[in-house]
Amino acid sequence: MSRRVAAWITVPLGSLNVALSVLSVLFASLIGFSSLSLVLETLWGPVTVVSFSVVGAIVASHRPSNPLGWIFLAVGFSEGLTVFAYPYAEYALVTEPGSSLPGAALMSWLGQLFWFPGFVLLFTYAPLLFPDGRLPSRRWRPVAWISAVPFAIFIPVVISLWPYRGRRAFLEDPDRFMPGGLLGMLVTAIFSLVLLCGFACLISLVVRFWRSRGVQSQQIKWFAYAVAVILIVQVLSEYVLDGPITALLSLLVAPLVPTAVGIAVLRYRLYDIDIIVNRTLVYGSLTAMLVALYLGCVATAQAIFRTLTGQEEQPQLAIVVSTLVIAALFNPVRRRIQSFIDRHFYRRKYDAEKTLEAFSAKLREETDLEALNSELVGVVRETMQPTHVCLWLRPDTAQKGKQSD
Repeated sequence: MSRRVAAWITVPLGSLNVALSVLSVLFASLIGFSSLSLVLETLWGPVTVVSFSVVGAIVASHRPSNPLGWIFLAVGFSEGLTVFAYPYAEYALVTEPGSSLPGAALMSWLGQLFWFPGFVLLFTYAPLLFPDGRLPSRRWRPVAWISAVPFAIFIPVVISLWPYRGRRAFLEDPDRFMPGGLLGMLVTAIFSLVLLCGFACLISLVVRFWRSRGVQSQQIKWFAYAVAVILIVQVLSEYVLDGPITALLSLLVAPLVPTAVGIAVLRYRLYDIDIIVNRTLVYGSLTAMLVALYLGCVATAQAIFRTLTGQEEQPQLAIVVSTLVIAALFNPVRRRIQSFIDRHFYRRKYDAEKTLEAFSAKLREETDLEALNSELVGVVRETMQPTHVCLWLRPDTAQKGKQSD
């Protein structure tokens, strides 16, 4: 497929997904929001749909042969139809049951079920085919075929739920209508199979990274970084944070995976990932240490003040002093953390910097040209590790002119 044909397909499909996202926010606002957290949680779906759709359209139009762009567009359409159908049906069936909105029953059915195809594509085929759109090797073909089985098994489950469309109880709690017996076993088998295939596809990505070199290694680093940040946010949301902060963090990290995949597939500024990871490690550790130190200083000052005065109220002086201590320690702690991370995680870069520093110091003192030549060749070999080093000195034209005279 040519880029022009791909653009004719991707642009309308991506625009449709974005339109569904906008309409979903409109109907959600008509239903009403009870809190800021609910607003942020409602925006999470549309933001995810827009990010997957935009990145999918860009990748598919620039790399039509890579199926990842088309997979992202399919994920965007699946999730976009879901985030639109559910508030549409809720508004038509619950908020304004007397409205004349068409297709409310159909939308209640789609809003509960149509997320599944995008879910399967994202957690199986996306990591299996990342980053070049091909399997790591022929040995992974059975995993690709087995990952398609849940789609076939899900068809009878979807058909069995069709008679319950349009019911308010089905919209509020679809699990009550989940069929038992054989179909119930099929539902359990579907999600077990998706979990197993998703795990196998992640293993394929680990194997690919283990064998990769150069550009492909950087591509996988982008994907791994985005997934790691999302997992960290999920852990913080589950055990540390709560309320609007959790919803806001989830909203901020929602576009990370599609953005990282888009950068990796299009190979745009690939090697910036090393700088991003380094800065994340440094400033993440720095933030955690300074927050812990700040809380410790405030608690200590409060304890001392309570012991001396007997008052329970926390003085403002303790907060001011703790803030000044944190401000004074920011740069020294940052330098220490940067040195520690470079020394333990970026050892080659750390050794190269130390070697260059030592050479710079020697360059200011050394006057013997032959000694400098051998020293320079040694530094290049140690820092850049080329297969061959050759030093060429330009002749001194002024000296030649004097000799000829």
